[in-house]
Amino acid sequence: MRKMRWVVILLCFLAIAVNYIDRANLAVAAPQIEKALGIGPAQMGLILSGFFWTYALMQIPFGWFVDRVGARIALPLAVGWWSLFTAATAGVSSVAGMFGCRLLLGVGEAGAYPSCAKLVSQWFKPSERALATSIFDSGSRVGSALSIPVVALIIGTLGWKAAFIITGALGAVWIAGWFIIYRSPAHGDMTGEHDVIPDSLAHSADTQVTWASLFRHRTLWGMMLGFFCLNFVIYFFITWFPSYLVQTRGFSLKSLGTLGMIPALMAIPGGWIGGLVSDALYRRGWSLTAARKTCMVGGMLMSSAITLSTLTSNVYWMLAFFGISYGSLAFAAASIWSLPADVAPTPRHVASIGGIQNFASNLAGIVITTFTGFMVALSKGSFTIPLVVAGGFCFLGAFSYLVIVGKIEPLPIEPQPRSETNAARSTI
Repeated sequence: MRKMRWVVILLCFLAIAVNYIDRANLAVAAPQIEKALGIGPAQMGLILSGFFWTYALMQIPFGWFVDRVGARIALPLAVGWWSLFTAATAGVSSVAGMFGCRLLLGVGEAGAYPSCAKLVSQWFKPSERALATSIFDSGSRVGSALSIPVVALIIGTLGWKAAFIITGALGAVWIAGWFIIYRSPAHGDMTGEHDVIPDSLAHSADTQVTWASLFRHRTLWGMMLGFFCLNFVIYFFITWFPSYLVQTRGFSLKSLGTLGMIPALMAIPGGWIGGLVSDALYRRGWSLTAARKTCMVGGMLMSSAITLSTLTSNVYWMLAFFGISYGSLAFAAASIWSLPADVAPTPRHVASIGGIQNFASNLAGIVITTFTGFMVALSKGSFTIPLVVAGGFCFLGAFSYLVIVGKIEPLPIEPQPRSETNAARSTI
């Protein structure tokens, strides 16, 4: 049972991988869907953005929900919901129907990251947290990488509708495995884990903390802005990157499923290295602030290499720049997703802060998908402006984590007496 925490992280990794396959399948199928529905890039940009509206808006309420009912129930509920509407996408044949399925997909997928952040806070100490985070977060890169060849293969053999049915079925398999394997760290069988589970788990303060008190701290605002910048760039890879390779670089469906995987494959070890470095610096005597910020700021600065892809006509140099950018973003993300547990005022607020951070970050998904679609349409197929703008957001994100985010420590929020607050309306 001492190894259970790594089994939990493996399950989180698989959930995030399925999460990203189910959100990225539309981007891979986009060229075929545009032909089938007779639509252009502006309309496809609208469809791609639909997911992010509800995904962003549901982050905060889902974070609150995870803190209340626990990740054991919240995570499989989320997986089941988004898998259902992934499969349902195959049954629609209009822009409105496609947009509606993406809206409902976003509702379910909103629960994945807050749940995983909560589980890491329960099972891992701060000195191990970034590595654990990097493992489950790498599921996003694995899912993104697998979505390209897997969905392309399914489309090439069975058509684009079958791609949504098959990828949607993956969630049912994961849910069955979760309920068979997972046990709560408070379960009687977990008594052997007491020496590796954080002490804070046993000292969950019975406090009421208002929303307003959370937002008084610049650290939370810095986390929101920095993560917005990171996701502005990451979501280009998840949404428009396949179309960019096909339309601008002339990739075939076959080359899309092989060479198109390179940036996501480079990002997988990038995230693991980021987690290892962050935790190693902390264990070697660096402050938690120095360890986390070194990785976040350095990763964001390196990710600006995405803009250099516009300066070369060589396919392999282009893929190298995209790979450096994606790998650097993953390097930073390991520390970024450790922050909710690092700064939460009590263990009961980890998922809520994770949801707040992720809410802001996923507004970037709405912006990048819509902005890129309109820029491509206005410039008659050029992706130069979106890629240059993405590089600028990399620098802004580095500034946010370096300057706006303060010391990495629990937010100094005074507990509010129960008589002074209405828990149903204003607490988390």
